Amino acid sequence: MLPGDQRNAYESIRGWIAERCGIHYPDHKRDLLLQRLSRVQRAFTFDGLEQLAHHLVIDPQSEVEFAVISAASTNHTYFYREAEILNHVRENLLPALASRDEIRIWSAACSTGDEVFTIAMMVAEALGEAVLERTSILGTDISAPVIERAELGIVSERQIAQLPAALKARFLQPAGLGQYRVDDRLRRRCTFRRMNLRSLPYPFRNSFQIVFARNVLYYFDNAAQAETLRAIHDVTEAGGHLITSVTESIRDLGTPWQIEANGVYRKARV
Repeated sequence: MLPGDQRNAYESIRGWIAERCGIHYPDHKRDLLLQRLSRVQRAFTFDGLEQLAHHLVIDPQSEVEFAVISAASTNHTYFYREAEILNHVRENLLPALASRDEIRIWSAACSTGDEVFTIAMMVAEALGEAVLERTSILGTDISAPVIERAELGIVSERQIAQLPAALKARFLQPAGLGQYRVDDRLRRRCTFRRMNLRSLPYPFRNSFQIVFARNVLYYFDNAAQAETLRAIHDVTEAGGHLITSVTESIRDLGTPWQIEANGVYRKARV
């Protein structure tokens, strides 16, 4: 149990994260959030949660704010995560897009870019590199530091542990210190931007054929999940698809998405 002042500060920060980012930390995840906030406290030499909470109020848009957002969001990811659902995308969704003049795909919580680069590899593998040249993949994340890492295109052995050896040899070059550089054939088709999914409406001029929103929805409460899913629906073209994690069900949220397979949803054609 936290002392009174610290408990109030913790609740203030938790509420700020929910309002600012849409990320909901239930009571049973208190220790996890405290652990993450402790890293911010040490980095900025704050004496305690009270000082951190006070700083968020008096100095918005500061480095502290961005550090809290980064700490609160989960950035553990790797290439070819949940291979079963990716195989469905490669075998059933991508071939239908092969003749399009432009393929537009959005990874809505891309972290360090592992999912974005995986998608680019899948397009090249399934449709060929000529089609990859007609493909634009956008990766967005609320955390500025992970977007900066994604833009570098440098990945670790841990991140590519699940990557098929043939794709590793084809699209990654050793960069020293157990790291690899993503090939420019992929990188030039991938764009990364910082974006808060709770900032509505989304600022896209063109709609997407496929949107990946995996391992992010469960950080939102039900109302925020439904609102986010409707906003994604608005920027997806008719007949387009939403990909969620196989562990995230959106069936009971009352959104317009139609289920096609486990973790795969479709926007109705007009």
